[in-house]
Amino acid sequence: MPQIPSRRGILFGTAAVGAGAFLTACTSNDPKTENTASATNEPAADDKPGKQVTIGFAGPQADHGWLNAINDNAKNRAKKYSDVTLEITEGSNDTAAQIGQIETLINKKVDVLVILPADGKALTQVGLKAMRAGIPVVNLDRIFNTPQAYRCWIGGDNYGMGFNAGQYIGEKLKGKQGAKVVELAGIDNLELTKQRTQGFDDALKNYSNIEKVARQAADFTVESGQAKMAQLLQAQKQIDALWNHDDDQGVGALRAIDQAGRDEFLMVGGAGALSAFEAIKADNSVLKATVLYPPTMAASAIDLARALGQSKGISGMAEFEIPAHVTLYSAVVDKDNVDQYMPTGFK
Repeated sequence: MPQIPSRRGILFGTAAVGAGAFLTACTSNDPKTENTASATNEPAADDKPGKQVTIGFAGPQADHGWLNAINDNAKNRAKKYSDVTLEITEGSNDTAAQIGQIETLINKKVDVLVILPADGKALTQVGLKAMRAGIPVVNLDRIFNTPQAYRCWIGGDNYGMGFNAGQYIGEKLKGKQGAKVVELAGIDNLELTKQRTQGFDDALKNYSNIEKVARQAADFTVESGQAKMAQLLQAQKQIDALWNHDDDQGVGALRAIDQAGRDEFLMVGGAGALSAFEAIKADNSVLKATVLYPPTMAASAIDLARALGQSKGISGMAEFEIPAHVTLYSAVVDKDNVDQYMPTGFK
């Protein structure tokens, strides 16, 4: 799986300002003229019903809290629009099965496809098949091997997620000499795990007082998170900070930490589970922050697919088309801002 183009992507956030609106404001003080110019220069998707769009949605099996939240975000966003029909597949981690599900959607001649591939490399050909059939593809999170297989990619910034976790820990341990950090990673054969680790390591290079002394891969499961964290605790008598890539496996990690009676270090999680937000707010455990990998990207993918199906751009941007890449920001959530993010937490 290739590097997700986070550095070439567009930072998708509330700070975006439409250049069309700016030009309108500069060219006239007449409200009537402004309204006319706005209607002409902003061919953007909005909440008003428009052309009917059938969106096919195919993702992997929802066997993880984050993946289940992806499905929920897509379904709930589609319900918001009276002009959207969502055709959603059952979901599978089997490559052949997911390809078959997507080919069924292609045969149904859906207007747009949103695909979160179980394996981006393995599903590249079916993405190409859809595009060649005239069905634009919104590639969600795990990226296809070639941009020819999608019209738009939207996803998280795995490198940024690791970097922001490392920077947060670095600032917290800034005054401590000989600080020791451990890392509980996800699935090691996934490119996203490598990117998260690389970002984390690059951030720690800015703090000469910190050494990463151990790393374990915990496979994104509660059970493995508990087992691997127990091994780290047994092997490392001094820990000043832990970065855990995933809040689901973090549930197991916290169990191991409690069982070992260790509380001398701070823990930073990853993804944005509701349980993590609640623990951060309660402030009664080692978990002090988590770095977002927001499942709301699936809701945004539905917005993008709807805009594609209606040949429109994005509200707040001047372009007539949606962007080619949208990279979400990996915000750090701690006790200072957890209330703001609480409604986005997934179970």
